[in-house]
Amino acid sequence: MDRKKLVSIIIPVFNAEKTLYKCLDSLNNQTYKNLQLIFVNDSSKDNSLDILNNFSDESDYKVNVISHEVNRGVAAARNTGLDAAVGDYIYFVDADDKIDPQTIELSLNKAEEDNLEIVGFSWYLTFEKNEREMNQPNFNNSFEAIEKMFSGIMRWNLWLFLFKTSLFQDPKIRFIEGMNMGEDLMVATKLFCTASRVGYLNKHFYHYGQSNTDSLTKTYSESHIDQVTSNVEEVEKFLKISDLSNKLGNLINYLKLNIKLPLLISENKSQYQKWLTWFPEANDFVMENKTLPLRTRLLQLAAVKKQFWYIKLYNKVVLRLVYGILYK
Repeated sequence: MDRKKLVSIIIPVFNAEKTLYKCLDSLNNQTYKNLQLIFVNDSSKDNSLDILNNFSDESDYKVNVISHEVNRGVAAARNTGLDAAVGDYIYFVDADDKIDPQTIELSLNKAEEDNLEIVGFSWYLTFEKNEREMNQPNFNNSFEAIEKMFSGIMRWNLWLFLFKTSLFQDPKIRFIEGMNMGEDLMVATKLFCTASRVGYLNKHFYHYGQSNTDSLTKTYSESHIDQVTSNVEEVEKFLKISDLSNKLGNLINYLKLNIKLPLLISENKSQYQKWLTWFPEANDFVMENKTLPLRTRLLQLAAVKKQFWYIKLYNKVVLRLVYGILYK
């Protein structure tokens, strides 16, 4: 591999002083050293900026610390990072997570050796006392990756992929400022549609932190729903004019069901009511996506039938017993 290849890592930072050090340590310990680290301080009110400046002064990497004068959100922060990136490849890291030392070296090796524009890999779900390996499925082409993401068996988080920088440039792919929920889905879909050569590396690299079992449930505000909806609508619009448009079938409806599934991972009945009215056109497809576990499809069917007692019982068993005991 050409050791001169530069990898730009984009790290949005907002009030992250409590977790930033573990992120910085993992970046500092990378076995591949030709890195551009782009920290976008999104108007933090704590000591994050001081920590970043100290790290920059002591680092041997190419380090950019860019500050927003006002808080603009993660979508805008990532756009700022993309505009500052000069590397041959792009990678994203969140300021409260960490990566294994060989993350960049091995994924870059894979990209260069197989001439890939996107390299995917697996991750760890990290709790206070232990970790669980989370496996991404293998994919060999862009449609297969999109099919698996939309069907709910593959995650679209951007930190699960190394991207060739040229994918972001022609056509120009950016986040929608202010739309900070569902933004990974939107950008990942566009990047896979644009890429010609993609592949999977069977390694676990990224450590995604969960501080407690409560964070496994989500309460979506109306603002969150609006943001996700905007990104899903952008995905739908983009795909309709893409080369994949005639291959999609019911995948958009499967995606919509997967997007709103977290509303059912709750004991709050008002969340179930939101589920019914959010992307209602997808509700007829709850039993059709055979790639999902039967228990998930039955949970969605219960929501359609308004059998909310079943959903509450499911959450008591799964969340309190399984997650509470096994993964605490």
